[in-house]
Amino acid sequence: MAFWVYILRCADGSYYTGHTDNLERRIGQHTTGAIVSCYTFKRRPLELVFSQEFTTREEAKAAERQIKGWSRKKKEAMMRGDWAEVSRLAKSSNTVRAELRTVSLSNGRAVEARTDTCDTDFPEPFDAVRPEPVKGQEASVHPSTGSGRTDGEAQ
Repeated sequence: MAFWVYILRCADGSYYTGHTDNLERRIGQHTTGAIVSCYTFKRRPLELVFSQEFTTREEAKAAERQIKGWSRKKKEAMMRGDWAEVSRLAKSSNTVRAELRTVSLSNGRAVEARTDTCDTDFPEPFDAVRPEPVKGQEASVHPSTGSGRTDGEAQ
């Protein structure tokens, strides 16, 4: 049995990402509005703009979750097959940036504050995400596993 992840472009220009074990039937359900509570119901007509086949439901669901976390630009690069751009967008959004800035307090004093921002986009399409250690810092340990492993494999 095959499974698919798919992306629909809605009439309002938004994208809907899903997975299914019967692509033709599922697209038909979206197109006809068979599921009234679905995001796409009020956004018809729809256009299938991307689909990819997988051998297991778990792979298709993982790909769906990953794509849903991507920016619009990254989704559109994938739909175009522009993997260099997908990779570039992953690298640019997967960085931690720290800034020192002066913050004025209500009492008139000023202090320096560090602001960290971390985007959570994923590196490569459909690959397992593995955090890389930051230079000068120790790898964090996940409390439920007692190790830094995040892929569910036994050590």
